[in-house]
Amino acid sequence: MRNIAAALLVTLCVPSTSFADPATECGGSSQVEIGSCVAETLQRVNATIDIYIGFAKRAAEELDNATGRAETAPALDAAQAAWKEYRDAHCDYVGSTFGGGSGTGIGIDSCKIELGRDRAQDLMRYAQ
Repeated sequence: MRNIAAALLVTLCVPSTSFADPATECGGSSQVEIGSCVAETLQRVNATIDIYIGFAKRAAEELDNATGRAETAPALDAAQAAWKEYRDAHCDYVGSTFGGGSGTGIGIDSCKIELGRDRAQDLMRYAQ
């Protein structure tokens, strides 16, 4: 059942990689509309990551209990913290390439969506 729910979340919240840019996915006729859509998409991607972290954390704890060691769950926590730090720093860099223009926020959020989708897919490999 857990795997079915996870697959459904992937389908609904993490669109196919055939989309090149989250801002393009949103369409819209103005930066305000696109910015709002991208922000909502980022919230969904972050929520998906949180769910997948929960699945991966349970699997890590089960492994640690089965092996009698406490390595996997703390390693996952450290990896997630490092990933968030990388995502934020990298996407701040991407935002800086907009030269302070009005699309900066959309660029940063789009970057976080792209990296978040990749992270969600990566986490699913460890959530079994």
